[in-house]
Amino acid sequence: MKYWLVKSEPDAYSWAGLVKDGRTAWTGVRNFAARLNLRGMKKGDLVFFYHSVSEKQIVGIARVENTAYPDPTATEGDWSAVDIVPVKPLKTPISLEMIKLDKTLKGMVLVRQTRLSVTPVTSEQYNRIIELGSART
Repeated sequence: MKYWLVKSEPDAYSWAGLVKDGRTAWTGVRNFAARLNLRGMKKGDLVFFYHSVSEKQIVGIARVENTAYPDPTATEGDWSAVDIVPVKPLKTPISLEMIKLDKTLKGMVLVRQTRLSVTPVTSEQYNRIIELGSART
């Protein structure tokens, strides 16, 4: 199993929206590195849901339900989407500030490549976020 992080502006699509919908197609990614990450996702992989811009915090855990397929929102180019479903919220959201201060988390791709909307997470980082967020899967 691999671990990932996806970013969304909560005003555009929030964790609450995912929970309400029960599943979503993760579409609209138009960055080559993020596209490769989407294509690397496998069914059952766990995904942190990060509210970007206004909140800057990890708020929940989702799971990949369907692996990469052609993004139906793409009018041109070879872009991909995956389907994700909510698993559970973090009891304590993990802020970007907390991530930057934590010795295990400060090396996350989220910190090093701030504009990338889909990033891998190591198992060590995943476990640390679970520990800090008091969520168990």
